[in-house]
Amino acid sequence: MKNYFLPLLALLAFHGVAATPPDQPVKKQRFKVMTYNIHHCNPPSAGDKIDVEAIAKVINAEKPDFVALQEVDVNTERSGKGKNQAQQLAALTGMKFYFSKAIDHQGGDYGVAVLTKFPIVDSAKYALPIRPELKEEDRTIAAVTVQLPDNRKLIFASTHLGLKEPNRMLQAETIWKHFGNTELPMILGGDFNATPDSPVIAFFDQHFTRSCTNCKPTIPVEVPKKTIDFIMHKKDSQLKSANTKVIDEKYASDHLPVTAEFTLD
Repeated sequence: MKNYFLPLLALLAFHGVAATPPDQPVKKQRFKVMTYNIHHCNPPSAGDKIDVEAIAKVINAEKPDFVALQEVDVNTERSGKGKNQAQQLAALTGMKFYFSKAIDHQGGDYGVAVLTKFPIVDSAKYALPIRPELKEEDRTIAAVTVQLPDNRKLIFASTHLGLKEPNRMLQAETIWKHFGNTELPMILGGDFNATPDSPVIAFFDQHFTRSCTNCKPTIPVEVPKKTIDFIMHKKDSQLKSANTKVIDEKYASDHLPVTAEFTLD
């Protein structure tokens, strides 16, 4: 997998602060966020069927302003050559998209993506490392900077961490290395493959505030038992979250989607 680096201008954009003109009072911004592991749009009960419309229906029913997507196929044999699931979902939901490849898969790409209703003014993708002695699937993070209606900027990112705890910890530390110094407010959603009592989530809790501290389980969809899908925001910002919900949708994926409402003061 290739490593990607922000060009200088993009780096400055991520570390800059968009100010509201002094003659205009800052208004509280409200928006809704979703994170959803979409299982490459393959309903577990439907054999090999790819049902992008089913995922779009779930998203449209909740009307989020941001969506963090995991397990996204682009141009793979199983999901259709020439088919970009991030692009398809953006078209079906009326949102903009950004995709970050994690691995090669069946002649195409497989990774994570973000959807947003707001204009994307910058984007970045980073490879997340794995330990040499603990080989597993490569991971990535996709991040966009969007311009809100009051001209302030916000970073929204999606990730899917590894299956092995030491790799997840290294990946969490890498995410913080890339985004810890930004002065922009930041929201991170994803499948962390880690439960609330894990060292990885304890690490994130040092730097981010989860949208819920007693979150409901998200997997499996039938009688869910584990909580591994989270939405969180960077501390020391004007972001506040409330009303986290795990959506009871059992057909479209093998994970339940999570939503949370945010305000930016």
